[in-house]
Formats: sequence, C-alpha cells, structure tokens
Amino acid sequence: MPEQIWADADLPTRRLAGLALNPSVPESILLRLLSEAPLAARMVLCRDRILPDAVIDAVIKHPDTYTRSFFARNPHVDPDQRVRLVDDPEWFVRAHLAEGPRVAIFARPRPLPDEAVVHMINTYDDEILGGRFYQQISSRLRRSMPTHPVAKVRRWGVGEWASLPDDLRAALLTDPDGEVRETAQRQARFQDPAWVESVLPDRPCHGRTDLLVHRSLTRAVVERVLARPAGKGDKAMIAVNPTLPPDIVVLLAADPDSEVRVRIARRVDLGPAECRALVADPDPDVRTQVAYREDLGPTECRTLMTDPHPDVRLAVSLHPALSEEERARIDYQVPMDHPFDFRPAPEVPEDPEIVRRNALSNHPLLRRQAARDHLLPPDLVARLAADDDLGVRVLLAQNHPDAPAPLLLRSFIEYTGPERSHLITRPNFPTDGLAAFADHEDPEVRALAARDAETEPTVVDRLTQDPEHAVRAAATRHPNLPHSRLEVLLDDEELARDAAANPALDLDTIRRLLKTDSRRVWPSA
Repeated sequence: MPEQIWADADLPTRRLAGLALNPSVPESILLRLLSEAPLAARMVLCRDRILPDAVIDAVIKHPDTYTRSFFARNPHVDPDQRVRLVDDPEWFVRAHLAEGPRVAIFARPRPLPDEAVVHMINTYDDEILGGRFYQQISSRLRRSMPTHPVAKVRRWGVGEWASLPDDLRAALLTDPDGEVRETAQRQARFQDPAWVESVLPDRPCHGRTDLLVHRSLTRAVVERVLARPAGKGDKAMIAVNPTLPPDIVVLLAADPDSEVRVRIARRVDLGPAECRALVADPDPDVRTQVAYREDLGPTECRTLMTDPHPDVRLAVSLHPALSEEERARIDYQVPMDHPFDFRPAPEVPEDPEIVRRNALSNHPLLRRQAARDHLLPPDLVARLAADDDLGVRVLLAQNHPDAPAPLLLRSFIEYTGPERSHLITRPNFPTDGLAAFADHEDPEVRALAARDAETEPTVVDRLTQDPEHAVRAAATRHPNLPHSRLEVLLDDEELARDAAANPALDLDTIRRLLKTDSRRVWPSA
C-alpha cells in the first residue's frame, strides 16, 4: 500500500513530500501540508521524520485513517506520542500501532509504555496483537507478566514457560483464570515426552520441526527418527535437542551427514572422545551439501547457507571445554561470507569474565562473539578496534555504542555485506573529511561526501549527476548544491522530493512549490 501510494504520486506531490521532510520548513507549513496535501505527502510527513508537538497534536486528530496509521508506525517519534492512538476508533490504526515501526531485521523498536501495552492486551482482539507486537513490550513488563494482576497479561506470560521457575509454573497451572490455566497446560504438555510422541506429525512440516528441535523426546521417537526419518533433516533436528540421550550423541557424532555432525559439535554435553574425533573431521563445509538437498525449504536453505559455523571442525573448535592450545591445533576455516550485523543487547548481560576471555582469545569467532557485547569495557574496545579480523572490527562497530569514529569509517569502507548502512547511524560516525571520497569507486562510499558540510559546491553538483541513484539523491539534499542546479532538480521526477527536502531552499521557492498545476493550494503560505 505505501509503495503504491508513492508510485501514484505526481511531480507536484513529490515536491510537497520533500517539503514535509525539509528541516527548514516552518511548523505552520507542516500543518498546512498535514491539512491539505495529497496522501503521499502526508504519508512522508507522518511516517518519516520527527515532528513538532503541534503537528503531532494535529495528526492525532486528523480525520483520515491512513494519515493516523502512518504516524502509528513512525520509528522517529517517541513511543509516548505514538501511543496516543491506542484507543483510535479505527481498528486499522490500532493494528498499525500494535505492529509497530519497520526497523532493521535484528533491531527492535523502542518499547511502548507498559500501561499502554497492558491496555492493548486487555482490550484488543488477539488477531491484532500478532506479528511484531511482542517486540514493543519492555523487558520489565515481560518479566512481570506471569504474575500480573490482569489475567490476559498472565496468559502472555505463559509464553516464557521454558525460563520460568517451578513455583511460577505451578501457579499458572492452577491459575483462577481458565484461559491462563489452559495455556499453561498446553505449554506443560511440551515437557511430556509421551504427549509429544502422540502428536508428532509423520511428515515434514513446521510442527514436526518444532517438536524435534525443542521438545522433550521419548526414546521411541529418537529411534524412529534414526531408523525411518520422515525427512533428510530429521537427524540434524534431534541433534540439537537438549533431551537427546548421551549414547545417541555419541552415535550422531559419527553420522555420515556433516550437517548432523556440525549440530552435534555444538553441544555442551559432547564427550571428550567425540570431541577429539570431530576435531579431525574430514568434511570442511556443510554448505557444499545444500545445493543437493531437495528436502530443504527456503528458510532452512537460507539458514544453512548463512550458518556462521558451517565447518564441523570450526564448530567444535568453539567448544567451551577446549583450551586455547587445543583450539590452535585444529585445522578450521574462518568464514567471511556471512553478515556482520547489529544485534540488540541481551536482556541478561553476558558474564564479563567470559566476554574478556573471548576478547583475548586467538580464535577469531570467539573474538567476534566478544565484539558484539554492548557493554565491552574501553580497554577491550580499543583492542578489538585494531583486530586483524574484519568480522571482529565490523561487529564492534555495528554494536558498541562507543565505537570510535575511525573504526566506523574504516568498517563502512571495508565491509560490503548486509546491514552496512547501519554503520552510518552509529553515534560516532564522522562527517568531517568525507568529501575526500567523492571519487571513490564504491557508490555507497561516494555518497558519504554528501554528509560532509564542507564538500565544495562543484563537487556536490557533479554528484547529482552520478550514475547511482543513491549518490544523486544524497547530493541533491546537500545545502551546498548551487541554487541553479537545485531549481533544475525540482523538476526531476526522480529527485524532486530530495530537492524539495534541501535545507537551503529559500522561502520564495517553498511558496512556489505550494502550488499544483499553477493553482495555489492554499490561500496563503
């Protein structure tokens, strides 16, 4: 829907959308855009920027459902502002508020206020509270859910069943609310191997995968998987199941399928003999098998092809029972072809001693694990910022709030994988000196020149004619763009929005843009 709205927008509307983003446009004009501009411009205004309080007040009262719904998913405004739509009369708006802003794949939106979340759980239909709503719940509220006074909230708390202590489980199983009891009983059944065996589907499907990977398994189920697997991935699924009997762990450590051996190599209960055997495993890379697997669905295939530890020897080299000397004797290959991306900080911080040990390890993947830690102390930040492994450096840049500016810039230049653009959103990403990259062969690096306030007007002008759209768009917003060129780009269908968003736009030009087909949209501007 948003994509189609924008595709249908004409040139004057695209200019108005640019004005909606322009930091120099006064509040009075933003209010006029909200009141009278076409839907595409209102979409950009309400969804894609921070808004003044007076404009937010007007959005909340706006008569158009779509306009309010765009604001409900605005990632830039404070959740306290978005949540003012919590009792909107239109389910469409409420559903968008529950779904939340679109953010990067591993990022989480800022949580909604706890009292608003409780109100939504207690009053919204369950179908509205699917999807990403759970990501908008604070960790504080999630921890309190199993004992919350509101029954519907306790029912959500049952979802944390695996991590709940026995006394809380017992309380939920005897909860005075019938729906809470029933939900708890369903979760408890997953801990009953006999029940799992009774409901295990006999064909490959998501339900079978969940049961084989996560739930308690009877000996009969395990032996049936070994003797007559329903799919070629069955043994790999049970290989990670925490209830797998020790003798089966030993058996699968020698399985001919290297995918199975990779999964077994990651188990903390791996025995010394099996560990020694996997250290010398003959098959270096499970990903080479993926192309020949006809039973894998798209999700499983993507998981294996981007698996950070596909090598059996690599997987076992990370086993916590090994010493640094033992790791050093293992012949493994360090993968460089998977994402080095941002991950939210875990709710329970990592053990500082383990983080330090990993940061000082000779093993690149252990140092990469340490580099993801958001609480890494300054001495380790400095050490890992100079690491000789690209993955370590980029993961530190992506995740640590105090990653230094030189590291951020170096990482952006050297790393070309997924979530590269997240690096320029980090607090310390530099702006000075970026004009030097205006002729770089990589268009994403060339575009950095548009972030430098000192980039010369002639260079900015040239970059608006770059072969790559992203470079042209970034340069079009630069305040040093010559006015004559800016006027030309205001008539460019592709770049009109970026031109109208340029903060150097003068008030006379802004007034001129508040017209459609030579007619003034408003009596005055």
